[in-house]
Amino acid sequence: MTSGHVPTHSGHMPTLPFSESESHQHRQAAESFGSDAELYDRARPRYPDAMVEAIIAASPGPDLLDVGMGTGISARPFQAAGCKVLGVDVDPRMAAFARHSGLDAEVATFEAWDPAGRTFDAVTAGQTWHWIDPVAGAAKAAEVLRPGGRLAVFWNVFRPSPEIAKTFSEVHRRVMPDSQRNPWAKPAIEGYSVLFTNAADGIRQTSAFGDPQRWQFNWERPYLRDEWLDQLRTGGDASQIPPTTLEELLEGIGAAIDALGGTFTMHYTAVVVTAARAHTHQPGAAVRPLRAGQRPAY
Repeated sequence: MTSGHVPTHSGHMPTLPFSESESHQHRQAAESFGSDAELYDRARPRYPDAMVEAIIAASPGPDLLDVGMGTGISARPFQAAGCKVLGVDVDPRMAAFARHSGLDAEVATFEAWDPAGRTFDAVTAGQTWHWIDPVAGAAKAAEVLRPGGRLAVFWNVFRPSPEIAKTFSEVHRRVMPDSQRNPWAKPAIEGYSVLFTNAADGIRQTSAFGDPQRWQFNWERPYLRDEWLDQLRTGGDASQIPPTTLEELLEGIGAAIDALGGTFTMHYTAVVVTAARAHTHQPGAAVRPLRAGQRPAY
């Protein structure tokens, strides 16, 4: 499933965790985002309208739980489209920002969150599911989804032009020659594919969902120099780089953008991993992951 190239909402370079296969064990990076919630909300990506519309159309009703709500970036377009949204986030600073913008938010890790008997038509997570144990998270989603309810977790994956990738990669190598992580050295989709696979495998292991699908929506947006540098500051990688090194890296990237005329266009693919809750399960019932060799019964 794909969309056109001009969404309503803007975007940034997404946060890619340091260990894609076990990223839920590195939540300290995610928990650093609230140190400047205003910058995070201003600089982070939005999502294409076509993606939001597709998730709503595939859900049985308007009650939606947003996991890892943050400041509300992924929740607001669903609320604007008529959904009744509740968010859960581990960071009280982010939850407070979301409440200030008109959203309902509760503070907890998703795995430990108490739904208190509440159930939903959809569970979503924008750019956050990799911070959650994929099996425990899918099982928790199954517990709170109504029959036929939809789990939809999604990420923005950047697709820079060859010129941009080469230019930014050269800056990264010059400033951080010993770094094992150069986000421009290979297509981002190669790293993110591990996250998509983990999400789908976690869904399958609950035995509570139909077979997961992957939807894709292509879009793009132009960036000014300072807009791009702001979103770089909000990434999980940035919190792990020494401040002086980070400033040198940003200065180099900024100079590269200046050489391009002060602006450039970044292409993205919003990727959704999604599945519908089996109708045979009762909301609120505990879900146990499959044992090795056990097949799901839908």
